[in-house]
Order: sequence, then C-alpha cells, then structure tokens
Amino acid sequence: MGYFGRPASGRANGMSSELRAPLRSDAKRNLDQILAAAKELFAEQGAEVPMEEIARRASVGVGTLYRRFPDREALIRAVALTTFVDVVARTRTAIAEEVSAWDALARIMRQSTGLRLSMRLAGTSPVAIAVIKADPEVARCRRELVELLDGVVRAAQVEGTLRRDVGAADVAVMVAAALHPMRGLSEDAAELIPDRILVVLLDGLRAGRTSHLPGRPLTLSDLDY
Repeated sequence: MGYFGRPASGRANGMSSELRAPLRSDAKRNLDQILAAAKELFAEQGAEVPMEEIARRASVGVGTLYRRFPDREALIRAVALTTFVDVVARTRTAIAEEVSAWDALARIMRQSTGLRLSMRLAGTSPVAIAVIKADPEVARCRRELVELLDGVVRAAQVEGTLRRDVGAADVAVMVAAALHPMRGLSEDAAELIPDRILVVLLDGLRAGRTSHLPGRPLTLSDLDY
C-alpha cells in the first residue's frame, strides 16, 4: 500500500492491437530492437533522427524497419505509446509502494530514462507533438501521466514536504529541463549530470525554503496536452 492507501491500478495497459499482435520470434526480436533503438535515439537527438540511423542502431535493414513502420509517424506513435504506458505503470507503482507523497515524487523524478523520452517527445518535437495529440491512446496515456503527477504534487504539499509555490506543471517542466541532453560532455559526465541535477532540484522543491519563486505556480492548464 502506498500513501494513497491503495494498490497500483492496472489500467495503464493501453497497447495498440498492432503492438499486441503475436509475432514469430525473429519478427518479435526485430520489433524490440527497432523500438529500443528508436527510444534511445529519440531521447538523444529528438524524433527527427534519420530512419536509416535507427535501422543501423537496431541492426536491421531499412526495408525491415519500413515494413514494420511505413513512416516516421507510425514509429513515433509506437515509441510514444510504449513509453507513456511504461512511465504511467512505474508512476502508479511508486504511488502504491512509497510511504509518503514526497518519496513517491522523488522516485518518479529519478526514473529518468522513460521520463526524459516522454518529456522530449511531448515538448520538443513538432512532429511528435502532432502524433501524440492526434492519437487517442497516446493522448490518454499522456493525460493520465500528468494527472497522476498532479495528484502526487498536491499530496506532497498537503503532507507538508513539498513547497506550496509550485504546481505540477512546474515539476514537469523542471524535470524535462534537467533531463535534456547536453552536447560537448564526456560520456561519463553525460551519465552523471541528470542524477546530480535531480538531487539539486529535489532539494529546491523541499518545503521550508526561504526563497520565493517569481510569478505563480504552473498548473496542468498551462500544459498544452
């Protein structure tokens, strides 16, 4: 049981029939490799990365990639859906397992891989944004994610652990900025930076800080989702 007093819901399993369809073992392996490569490259470079580069990283032919995903939009949709479903499930698990809203929020923010990709797809790529808005399954998962985050933020403020001059959108935008990949760093530094920034960010979000943020808390209505 988590701080809401209930187990995690299994509702976040919206997966398209295309991705659920049974496949031969070699076709399943190719699909998994394509999705894994696309997720990595989308997170690193954005959704406009060349399809040929995705095929190379997935160790499949370009023809194999296009047979499974006839265009970039189809691939973005599959990546967005599997990513949001996974992040929603992890968020629900954190809510169910952690004893306080603050612990759940910290755990959610530290789940950086899926979170970074979901934020990048939803906020930095015009093509990905259009796909996410147009697809009802993807849009529903994204709405569910931000609503879960809003619930955790409000609960942490009620328990007195999260400063009251921030909103759920503040947290979402801060995490997206903290996890945005930087160029010109060594591989070791690139791996260290996100976790270091998140620790500083969490310290700044703790209740009891004396500094005041300018303006107003950003809420879900400020997010175009």
